[in-house]
Amino acid sequence: MPEGAGSVHPVGDSVVTAQFLRSLPSLAGPLPAFDPEAAPAEPDPLFARWLSEAVEAGVVEPHAMTLSTVDPAGRPSARVLILKHLEGGRWAFASGSGSRKGKELANTPWAALTFYWPLLGRQVRVRGAVEAAGADESAADFLARSPGARGAGLIGNQSEPLTDFAERDRVLDESTARAAADPRLVAPEWTVYRVVADEVEFWQGEEHRRHIRLHYTRDAEGWARRLLWP
Repeated sequence: MPEGAGSVHPVGDSVVTAQFLRSLPSLAGPLPAFDPEAAPAEPDPLFARWLSEAVEAGVVEPHAMTLSTVDPAGRPSARVLILKHLEGGRWAFASGSGSRKGKELANTPWAALTFYWPLLGRQVRVRGAVEAAGADESAADFLARSPGARGAGLIGNQSEPLTDFAERDRVLDESTARAAADPRLVAPEWTVYRVVADEVEFWQGEEHRRHIRLHYTRDAEGWARRLLWP
């Protein structure tokens, strides 16, 4: 941490000062090397390698990602979800179709995903069209969740206004009990979504800002690679 950083604090209850933010370290290193010339022809194997290296480095929840969608007015919204699986250039996640993200994807079936592993100074950015999996795959994903997670999924009112925490706890307890009593019970709105990637970027940070950006794009003929300026 820079000298004196420990004594620098935000000012007031609603102000975060530039001085405070500049005192926080970023890309402090040491960071791993990345040779884009040795990268595979397609992005999936490289992501699998980077994910494994994030696990080995002790990154907490390395499969967590930010999902970005847009509403009908084009205003973006983002939230952190867990990657379910990656296969054939399709990056899967799950949610209720009645949630805010589900409604936004129904209106505009395109999305972006962002992974960030600060211990390694790495980002992976994904963009593409979104498709919904079939009912069987969605049901199988739901049934693989814990009783508590299935109970939360059964409520079906994500992002709706909440009166108080007591109401939340009562409804969640009831729905969790339903899930435990019926192991085959599936939330009807539960959906596995897949981002069919046509762009994947691998960003490797470097302490002296000589960042490396390897950008994959896909068309009808397959994947192409190019480097981007930092």
